[in-house]
Amino acid sequence: MADAEDRRRVIETIRERVTPEVAEREAMRDAVAALTSRVGAELDTLSVDADIVQVGSTARGTWLAGDRDIDLFVRFSPSLDRQTLERYGLEVGNAVLPDGHEEYAEHPYVTGEFQGFDVDLVPCYDVDDGASLQSAVDRTPHHNAYLRERIDDDLAGEVRVFKQFLKGIGAYGSDLKTRGFSGYLAELLVLEAGGFKTLLDAAADWHPPVFFDPEDHGSTDHDDPLVVVDPTDPDRNVAAVCATENVARLQHHARAFLDAPSIDPFEPRSPEPLDADAVRAHVDRRGTVPVALVFDAPDIVDDQLYPQLKKSLSGVRDALDRRGFGPIRATAFADDRAVLLVELAHRSLPAIERHDGPPVQVRQHAEGFYGAYAERADESGAAPYGPFIEGDRYVVERGRDFTDAVNFLNSERLFGVGLGAQIETALEDDYEVFAGTEIAELAPSFGTSFATYFDPRP
Repeated sequence: MADAEDRRRVIETIRERVTPEVAEREAMRDAVAALTSRVGAELDTLSVDADIVQVGSTARGTWLAGDRDIDLFVRFSPSLDRQTLERYGLEVGNAVLPDGHEEYAEHPYVTGEFQGFDVDLVPCYDVDDGASLQSAVDRTPHHNAYLRERIDDDLAGEVRVFKQFLKGIGAYGSDLKTRGFSGYLAELLVLEAGGFKTLLDAAADWHPPVFFDPEDHGSTDHDDPLVVVDPTDPDRNVAAVCATENVARLQHHARAFLDAPSIDPFEPRSPEPLDADAVRAHVDRRGTVPVALVFDAPDIVDDQLYPQLKKSLSGVRDALDRRGFGPIRATAFADDRAVLLVELAHRSLPAIERHDGPPVQVRQHAEGFYGAYAERADESGAAPYGPFIEGDRYVVERGRDFTDAVNFLNSERLFGVGLGAQIETALEDDYEVFAGTEIAELAPSFGTSFATYFDPRP
């Protein structure tokens, strides 16, 4: 185990690096004051009962130096109908941020830039607590109030160090591409542990599922590797989006840091893109057959795109596995085009495959199996070999529906594997299949993704 002084020195170095300087804090406060004034003036013209609250890390003093995000929520009376709330929210947002644009989550809001800060102006309902929701965003002001009461300046510094650690190891963010730790979750975990180092000590010994209930709500009905019951909403697991891999990633890097403190895990990895020659060299060295489905990415937000890519990749991989092509690893990535990449042990297989039937003594199933194959031709019109008996079981050697993985991927059978809805539509429009060293042709667009794939890290 490393010396405690080494850990303290690294932590203090990171704390100083990620703490916003006085000028940045003042600029943020000035921007918030000006925005609040503008929002208030617009609300006066609407003659509607509403107030403005700043939320998020900048409101709680836990934002990282250089992160220039301001979240302002406009709280309306719960008696206001949803359509009117959305209309008022957009009217106010577009007036305050005339060069901004509208985004859509559960309901629309306006995002834009103001005095060098990225600003979200979000309408919500002013509900009594985080469990009395009319809209999912209604709980956010309650999150803010809960943490502001409990996080002092010293603990805020610990939070910033943990957030930077999560960024460095690639586990920060609750978007559905990352499926990591949200800022709110990070703050709750540091609050629970009392500091960054004590949190790493605890995480290093976690045995998921791990359960935290800060306000003792007694809620346990969650099936996730990490459960943090929302202090403001007992039915919600704050860590529900956090993938098993990211919980394990935190544990791995916590142990590594405690054993050998270094600034390295705090610095996000940015591998050099691979060129086509390097991709071909990796494929040759591995002796595998990567196959890639390449198509135009649907024009949808990442939080819709990546779950569909994940579902589609799982469907393609499982279909190739069932057919005996031996998937080793798979990944998906996207820019203007999207790629479903599955690395196979084999591209080509024999014309027949072995299929074990039931034990002969299980009469009903055995007779059914025997009768099904005794006089049945396979899809090519050829009769199977058998049925015959090995040990106490019937066995048949039947023809494969596909002996070449690429032929399967180019067939209509691809559309029966369980694709995401908009991925399926994109594939129906057009797609290409690359196999083996042909995937090197994708390097100019996806060199960084290939660099990450061929140099995997925890």
